[in-house]
Amino acid sequence: MFKKKPEFERMNQMGKQGIPFLFVIDFECEFPVVIPLNEAAEHGIYFDFRGVTNISRQVSMDLPSLQFVKTPVDFATYRKAWINVMQGLNFGNSYLLNLTFPTEISINRNLEQIFHQSTAPYRLLFKDKFTVFSPESFIRIQDGIISSFPMKGTIDANLPGAEDILLNDSKELAEHRTIVDLIRNDLSMVADAVRVKRFRYLESIKTNQRNLLQASSEISGNLPADWPSKLGDILFRLLPAGSISGAPKQKTVEIIQQTETGPRGYYTGVCGIFDGKTVDSAVMIRFIENQQGKMIFRSGGGITVNSEAEKEYRELIDKVYVTAV
Repeated sequence: MFKKKPEFERMNQMGKQGIPFLFVIDFECEFPVVIPLNEAAEHGIYFDFRGVTNISRQVSMDLPSLQFVKTPVDFATYRKAWINVMQGLNFGNSYLLNLTFPTEISINRNLEQIFHQSTAPYRLLFKDKFTVFSPESFIRIQDGIISSFPMKGTIDANLPGAEDILLNDSKELAEHRTIVDLIRNDLSMVADAVRVKRFRYLESIKTNQRNLLQASSEISGNLPADWPSKLGDILFRLLPAGSISGAPKQKTVEIIQQTETGPRGYYTGVCGIFDGKTVDSAVMIRFIENQQGKMIFRSGGGITVNSEAEKEYRELIDKVYVTAV
């Protein structure tokens, strides 16, 4: 699907030697970054992955009240892309596709301030290029067990009966099952005894606009004992992440590339760390990048044959938020 760059072999070698490293891989696998973990700050890259961090200095957060305005694409533009996706779905070339768009935002924060104020399990500041505050894990590896935690299904937590509405939504259930099947098949390419340990549990996300509920599942498998020496191969085999591409992957990615406004770049790629013994990583969603002085937020959602354009458009806009105060 994508060409395998030398950085993936470098991951194999560093994994074999037990050298801790950071990896940041774009969606198209064109510009992967792999550097020793203790050199990340020297490259202007800062991270906090579930409490593991290289942030060593305090940053003043004495800031004015947050001002946040978003200017999404108009519905006509979105619907044109949605129709193209639906054609692919109806032809049977895909049965789930994650359609994404950029939204220009006006915010009285810079990337560094957004990074330091954000509350999310996975946070990354990549130079002056972009920041990520992602709630979604990609893979974790510990004691030879590889696990993935795909997220599919979001609802405003303040709606009456929000939990029941989300869990009983047939479209959301079908989409979630599709992603679980996809991730289970993906993990089966690199691991044995793959199983779904938890199916469709809910997590809360607090944003500057509202509280959200998001549905996730946990899928695990057993890796061979020499997995660190194959870490680059494992990651490359699993990319792109199924939750933000779709199924079947290859044809779905082709439709994405034909439909979206341009390459995704690092948005919906993956980032993570190998500490010498374990791996923790995230899908790079909740993503803000600096494009020649303009702040661009990237967001999207899964499309199936049962999707409604208006509802998917609203979800895309709802996902444009910051967790900063």
